[in-house]
Amino acid sequence: MGSLTYDRVTVEFDDRLLAHLKIVIVQKLRRGESFLFSWQNAAESGHGRSSAWLHPSIPLYFKFAGGHAAAINQRWLAQLDSSANSAHGLVATGEDKASVATSRASRPDTTYGVRPASSSKTVARVD
Repeated sequence: MGSLTYDRVTVEFDDRLLAHLKIVIVQKLRRGESFLFSWQNAAESGHGRSSAWLHPSIPLYFKFAGGHAAAINQRWLAQLDSSANSAHGLVATGEDKASVATSRASRPDTTYGVRPASSSKTVARVD
């Protein structure tokens, strides 16, 4: 599990998902764009959703657990990018949903689940 730390909050994601999210997030922040980033919470934390407003002026830190870079799935990357540019913002979705239409990709049943690990840390896992 890798992690994304933003404004004193750390969320852990699978390294492969995090690699794809990093590309999309960095592209938007390089352009000076702010946007919403959302994910579905796991059953252990009540099936809720979490969101963070990402802004270029707030430090962001990506940490990968693995020692090698993940292969990038261009279809998944395009789906995440399309999501990030939608009214719903970037929604963390599974690779298996990459061929699903973007409007459906923002639905909760297509997102990665997360559960709180502590007050300032959440852990992501695939549902």
